[in-house]
Amino acid sequence: MEIKDFLLRLKLQKGIGYVKLLQIAEQLDDSEVSINSFKRMNLSDELMHACFQAFNDHEKGKFVERIKKQCQIISFFDKEYPENLRQIYRPPLILFAQGDLELLKQKIITIVGSRNATSYSQLVLDNIVPNLVKNRWVIASGLAKGVDVMAHKATLSNKGKTIAVVGNGLNHFYPLSNCHVQNQIIEQGLLLSEYLPDTPPRPFRFPERNRILAGLAQSVIVTEAKRKSGSLITANLALQENRDIYAVPGPINSELSVGPNQLIAAGATPITDFQIKFDNFSN
Repeated sequence: MEIKDFLLRLKLQKGIGYVKLLQIAEQLDDSEVSINSFKRMNLSDELMHACFQAFNDHEKGKFVERIKKQCQIISFFDKEYPENLRQIYRPPLILFAQGDLELLKQKIITIVGSRNATSYSQLVLDNIVPNLVKNRWVIASGLAKGVDVMAHKATLSNKGKTIAVVGNGLNHFYPLSNCHVQNQIIEQGLLLSEYLPDTPPRPFRFPERNRILAGLAQSVIVTEAKRKSGSLITANLALQENRDIYAVPGPINSELSVGPNQLIAAGATPITDFQIKFDNFSN
């Protein structure tokens, strides 16, 4: 059995969350999983039982085959898995995807910001994104309202490539207003999630999703963000992974500029010119 099929069967087991899945995955050393694989493992009785149960559960096997018909599945052990993501704390062990997996091998920059972004973010993105597309950067964001969808749309309108990392399963549209953009990204870019396809959106899943946005990219750009926001979570996660952080400065009386201004004060590179030369962005 392929490792990713086995991991997915485990993921479908009740009581097997990330930590337990990781404990098992760390002891897999072959491209295929067999009964003999379990004999070499040093696991608790509970986890060993879970392994045998997942391996022999034909109903779970049928479910895995149904998922394969809906999307592509990438495991941590596959060559398609992005190297940058392997290096982060708590890397997703399984990813579900629709679209062009080749984008994961290219240079990626993440753009994030407020869901209640103003026309200022739109103006900035309309002028910066063409520069990035010209330099063949793939632009990643989270397909949320505000800056996320602005970044995706600006990339698509400039005939660039974009990756959307969502905080729900791929069979859901969230928000529903982004339905058309999500379908366009599947056709022209890549839709990515660590959640099973039918998993609904829930608030706690979006901070979890942010570590993937931070981990995929070489750099992160923050446009507008409040003092406490998901965008700053992404930026801080990116800093922990030694990514470059760029921030768009704004007026000190705007609550949506507090986040970027704080990042700049802490050492992020300010974007102060539409014609900024992204020296670190060209190969």
